[in-house]
Amino acid sequence: MSKSATHTRSSGPRHDLTGGPITKTLLMFALPVLGANVLQSLNGSVNAIWVGRFLGEKALAATSNANLVMFLIIGTLFGVGMAATILIAQSVGKSDFAPARRVVGTSATFFFCVSLAVAIGGWIWVDAILGLLRTPPDAFALARTYLRIVFVAIPLINLLSFVMTALRGSGDSRTPFIFMALSVVIDAGLNPLLIAGIGPFPELGIAGSAWSLVTSQAIAALALLAVVYRRRDPLRLVGGDLKYLAPDPALLRLIIAKGVPMGLQMVVISLSALTIMGLVNRSGSQVSAAYGIAAQLWTYIQMPALAIGAGVSTMVAQNVGAGRWDRVGRITLSGIGINVAMTAALVALLYLLDRPALGLFLTGDSAAVDIAIRVNNIASWSFVLFGVTIVLFATVRATGAVMPPLLILIVSVLICRTGFAYLFYDDYGQDALWWSFPVGSIISLVLALAYYRFGAWRTLKMIETRPAGGEPPDTGLGVPRHRARDASENTRSSD
Repeated sequence: MSKSATHTRSSGPRHDLTGGPITKTLLMFALPVLGANVLQSLNGSVNAIWVGRFLGEKALAATSNANLVMFLIIGTLFGVGMAATILIAQSVGKSDFAPARRVVGTSATFFFCVSLAVAIGGWIWVDAILGLLRTPPDAFALARTYLRIVFVAIPLINLLSFVMTALRGSGDSRTPFIFMALSVVIDAGLNPLLIAGIGPFPELGIAGSAWSLVTSQAIAALALLAVVYRRRDPLRLVGGDLKYLAPDPALLRLIIAKGVPMGLQMVVISLSALTIMGLVNRSGSQVSAAYGIAAQLWTYIQMPALAIGAGVSTMVAQNVGAGRWDRVGRITLSGIGINVAMTAALVALLYLLDRPALGLFLTGDSAAVDIAIRVNNIASWSFVLFGVTIVLFATVRATGAVMPPLLILIVSVLICRTGFAYLFYDDYGQDALWWSFPVGSIISLVLALAYYRFGAWRTLKMIETRPAGGEPPDTGLGVPRHRARDASENTRSSD
């Protein structure tokens, strides 16, 4: 092992996911991810409560539409972040941080440039975006005000997200949890103060909710970067490593080639959600608000699958980097078992407590609550099935198979779910929209299981730029040949 590699391994936290009991290791990694996801969703729900209570159904419909746009924007960069995270995890699995820092530098510059372009473009074309959503006329002006300010926060949101995912790639899921908690506390605390003008704060209405988001993301992102450098984290860029901020063309092409299909998976889900929202908006602000608050609670139902999926992806990537293919299948089965148990428990709890939970967002006599209960009863159970699909996708994408999951989502979610909603909307009305969720989940699970069982993701060939001799099975996410030489000098970790 090189001297530099020894030094980087001794600085900052490093969590090895290539050994030990699989279920315990997965849980210990995934629980902080779950906690961070719950906090993030709780933040959105609390903010929705403030908006609904202080400003009413029109403002709540406005934020629901705007948040879907923000999710779509973040999703466009999700794949690049995932590709970078998998590369980092594979390098950590081989106990080599030099390629990981190259990935961090190239990805950070790319994220900043794209985020800035999105923020500027979104500010300019906000009306056109909301028009495509068919935002209800009585909520349009509020949505414009909210979304324009949110676009200001996009670079900060992506910065915080990228640093967190990079740390998770190195096996550290606790630090991102801490700073997500900081962001949530600031945002949830500032929201009512800026909306209603409590104390010394100005009364900004719906703009106050958006500016609260900007402030919380800025503080959390800067504080997290400060901690990363203060504790001498192995992924930090200092001294000569700052040159990695100049993007490596070959590495950037590799990250984009693998990241774009993963990002398009999020885009497909977002486009389907936006299409459904367009149909929902036909029924007016009340139904739009009902769907919005049901969707808020669905985020909690999906939290275990997203957290376990993130854990499975990182664990599989580290084990592939270490050449431990014998553990990959067991990691997947463990992830599925944990996910089904946790998600099913949350679905059952929501069925039992639907009215009190949904009533948090609006006054108890609002007709939107009854509509939201109907939405929940029809659609929420399908997230148990979709959670299994998420875990299967997490496994195969960590080995470089990124196109099959994208194609599966296009067929099941974009074509089948959206097509079902359009096809049966005239005959069954709003119920067709809610039943489209189980239809899409069933189809996606069947196709994901078929690919996991019969697909070629376990036997991917090495990319052309990687040396063939002495390397573990290629994941399709390796580093270029001239950079791989450094890694070959290091000893791969093992149990």
